[in-house]
Amino acid sequence: MSITLQNLGVRYGARLAVADVSFTAQPGRVTAVCGPNGSGKSSLVRAVAGLTPSTGSIGLADPAGGSGRPRLGYMPQDITAPPALSVIEVVLLGRLSSLALRIDPADLEAAAGVLDRLGIAPLANRDVRELSGGQRQLVFLAQALCGSPGVILLDEPTSALDLRHQLQVLGLLRELVRERGLTCLVVLHDLNAAARYADDVALMAGGRLVGYGPPAGLFTCDSIAQAFGVEAAVGVATDGCVTITALRPLDGPKPV
Repeated sequence: MSITLQNLGVRYGARLAVADVSFTAQPGRVTAVCGPNGSGKSSLVRAVAGLTPSTGSIGLADPAGGSGRPRLGYMPQDITAPPALSVIEVVLLGRLSSLALRIDPADLEAAAGVLDRLGIAPLANRDVRELSGGQRQLVFLAQALCGSPGVILLDEPTSALDLRHQLQVLGLLRELVRERGLTCLVVLHDLNAAARYADDVALMAGGRLVGYGPPAGLFTCDSIAQAFGVEAAVGVATDGCVTITALRPLDGPKPV
C-alpha cells in the first residue's frame, strides 16, 4: 500500500505547519521524516493518520490492486499511560477493531508474539504506569504493530530508548516492513539512524520539503545546511552507510 502526498498542507489557525509537500512512500520500504524542530514532521504524520485536517490529497494505493482502506498502526510522540492497564492489555488495544467481550486466543497470540519480538514479553503482566519511559515506548510500539497494519506511522519511536535498544528497534522495524510489505513513515531526529535504517528520507524545513530520496543521495552538506542551518561533514562508515557529523551552526563562530 503506497502513500502519495500531493501538495499536502496543514494549518493551525494562521500558522502554516506543512506547505505543499508531495512525495510517495512505497511498501516494503522505511521512509524516515527528518528535519529540525518545528519543521512539520509530526503534523505531516498526523495528517496521514487522519488525526489532523489537511489540504491537498493523501492517496493510498495497493500495488496488487486491492481495494479498501488499510489498517493503520499509529504511535504518537507524546505517550500517556492509560490508567490501571497491564502491558498485554495496552498492546491488545492495537487490535480494537477485532476485539469482542471475550478475547479470542488469536488476539492474545498476536499480542504475545509482538511483545516477544520486541524483547519485552516478561513485562506482559506489569502495570504500564510502573514502566520506565523507554519500556513504555516499546509497549506502545507493540500496540501499533499488533493490529497487523498495512501502514505504520511512528513519531519518534526511539526518543526514550538507550543506544542498544534504538539499534534493535530500528533494525526490527526495517525487518518487519520488508517481511510484511508494510508502508512505513517514521519521524526520526537522528540523521545517522535515518541514514542507516531508512530506505528513503523526506527532509523537511519550515514546513516544506527540502528533498526526498535514498539517504546516500539526499544527505549532503548543502541539504543539511539548508534544513538545519549547520555546517556538517558527510562521510561513509566502514559498512557503507552514510554518516553525518554536525560541526557548527552556520551563524556561529568557527572553531579555533
